[in-house]
Amino acid sequence: MRYRSIWISDVHLGRPSCQAERLNDFLARNSCEFLYLVGDIIDGWKLRSDWYWPQSHANVIRRILSSSEQGTAVYYIAGNHDEFLRRYLDHPMRFGNISIATEAIHHTVDGRRMLVLHGDEYDMITRHFRRLAIAGDSAYQFLMRANRWVNFVRERYGMPYWSLSAYAKHQVKRAVNFVSEFEHAVARDCQRRGLDGVICGHIHHAEIRTLHGVEYHNCGDWVESCTALGESQDGEITLIRWDEEPDASAVSSTVTSLSRRRLARRAAQHGKDQTGPASLF
Repeated sequence: MRYRSIWISDVHLGRPSCQAERLNDFLARNSCEFLYLVGDIIDGWKLRSDWYWPQSHANVIRRILSSSEQGTAVYYIAGNHDEFLRRYLDHPMRFGNISIATEAIHHTVDGRRMLVLHGDEYDMITRHFRRLAIAGDSAYQFLMRANRWVNFVRERYGMPYWSLSAYAKHQVKRAVNFVSEFEHAVARDCQRRGLDGVICGHIHHAEIRTLHGVEYHNCGDWVESCTALGESQDGEITLIRWDEEPDASAVSSTVTSLSRRRLARRAAQHGKDQTGPASLF
């Protein structure tokens, strides 16, 4: 498909659990004018302790660079796992068709202004308890390794894929509460800034919903769920799930929460001062 914009986050290149082959397939089969990499694309935390960089991970970088050379505007938003970039981002950086920043404002074709950021800024554990965050990340990696063994056995018995880590996150009450609190914190800040919506990542939980009067979008991840967000040529933002079978992919949970009439009014309000698809902080 040809999208106007695509957002992906939490790829974690450099980690064995990264679904690099599926992401490369997704990027090969879908094109866009504006590609947003919404943080944690490269897993600097993992690479510092254990170098892992197979050809499939290099192919993703090559695919992105090739897209930028062919005219796609690429916006790299730094996350907490690729925080090594943030030390250089007192001001946004630009290299040809690739821009790197901590945040961006995306202007949809119908005039809405969407805040684009990774989202770890709203995670109190990541911000104030770094060692605890790293310990939690190590536990998550352990669950992902266990996932592979569990599903190896399930496959031998003809059973479908089952995510141990996703099950754990949905069963533990604190994890469920954390996701909910994170979503509300992001939406409230977006409302405070007077923006129409937010697009983020960080919690590996793909979602499109309305919170506090703003549109909340989360890209999901490319470790387990293999999801992305796409903006159509008329400004509709959909959730794309890249299934195991590529031909059956792109099952979308489409709908942005505003009606067409309200979108038209917002377009009239924002259209006059719109300078481009994105502005960087």
